[in-house]
Order: sequence, then structure tokens, then C-alpha cells
Amino acid sequence: MTPDERATRAAQAMWADDGASLWFGMELLDVGEGRATLALTVEPHHCNGHGSCHGGVIFALADSAFAFACNSRNQATVAQQNTITYLAPGKPGDRLTATAGEVSLQGRSGLTDVTVHNQNGDLIARFTGLSRAVRGQLFDEGDPS
Repeated sequence: MTPDERATRAAQAMWADDGASLWFGMELLDVGEGRATLALTVEPHHCNGHGSCHGGVIFALADSAFAFACNSRNQATVAQQNTITYLAPGKPGDRLTATAGEVSLQGRSGLTDVTVHNQNGDLIARFTGLSRAVRGQLFDEGDPS
């Protein structure tokens, strides 16, 4: 199995049980080893009292892209710490796209950067995630011997 085939199978396994990403209205656009792209269209129910996309929704989109990138090797991986910087508001009707790319993987710890852009290419947010591999896999790859 190639790394990208493994990433696709891992993403399919995760997506099947990812009620949160589906509930938010996210779409998985692309996945490969150490990378993932998700998107969502900002609907009225995603907006805060200022009429812009709630920061928690933007964080959730970035966090989901991070999760799919981190789990792309079929090694169960969870977030250790995440930070986000909001640079511009998301507005109703905007198509937000979160692109995650692994920066470093050392042993069980990883560092992944995620950018969130709107449909015009404007940078909405930048997210950095630290991950930690834990026991388990997303799907059974059989006996490796």
C-alpha cells in the first residue's frame, strides 16, 4: 500500500465516525501522507453576534484538517496542544478552506501547520498543532510480517 493509499483509507475510517466535522458542514477535499484539506461554507448558524464566523468554527475547521493530516499514517494520533491566530473575519457565504501540512514528525510527536483561507485567497487564520501518537490504528492492515 502506498503512503497516499494508506492516508485515504485512514481518512475514510475517520470520516465514517466524525460526527462533529459532518455536523459543522465540513467537506474533506484532499488527504495524503502528512497533509489534508477540508472546507466549509459559512452559514448563518456559524456566525457570532458580530455577524462574522465564530472563532470556534474556524478553530474546528483547522483542527479537523490537523487531525486528518496527523492520522494519515494509520497511527492513532491526538492533539497535545493547539494555537490559532485569527487574521481576518470569515463572513456569511464565505468558503473557508483549511490546508494542513506536517512540518516535523519526531518519534511520537508531530508539528503541523494549518492555514485557513477564504475563496478569495485571503488568510483568515493560522493554526499550529502539536500531536502525539497513541496506541492503535484506524483500520487493520493485517499482519505486517
